[in-house]
Amino acid sequence: MPLPLGTTAPDFEAETTEGKIKFHDWIGNSWSEDIRETQGAAPNYPMIGDTDFNVSKLYEMLPASTSGDPLTRTPADNQTVRNVFVIGPDKKIKLVMVYPMTTGRNFQEILRSIDSLQMTAKHRVATPADWTQGEDVIIAGSVSNDEAKTIWPQGWKEPKPYIRIVPQPK
Repeated sequence: MPLPLGTTAPDFEAETTEGKIKFHDWIGNSWSEDIRETQGAAPNYPMIGDTDFNVSKLYEMLPASTSGDPLTRTPADNQTVRNVFVIGPDKKIKLVMVYPMTTGRNFQEILRSIDSLQMTAKHRVATPADWTQGEDVIIAGSVSNDEAKTIWPQGWKEPKPYIRIVPQPK
């Protein structure tokens, strides 16, 4: 069972392609988009050497009982390669996607999900199915109509009482 959304991502120390890192220190306190805007380049995520299965076990990608030499295990034994975790600046797990070993990841969906997570963290909205950047969004159910009138004075489309559609916030 994957780690629950909203829980703090496990911290760890590991050797990576960028040297030894302590994960929570390495990710800092902002989304990668913030890094891109301030540094002019997208962050490069290091490959993690997990020779003792510590990270795989912390993130529940392999059973806790997993042991042995990783070099002698088969790909079927180490089916961790298809797990995607999105961790927010608060170090909480925002999204988990798990793909079978035989199915490639959908990077467009991963990027779309990150766009949605970043926007909904700043604005009190939700994104509908198949939403993409620039499309309309839905006012979060936690926002009352009275409060929505102050946030969106131009109003909204309301095909159902629980679906209030507005343009994507800037």
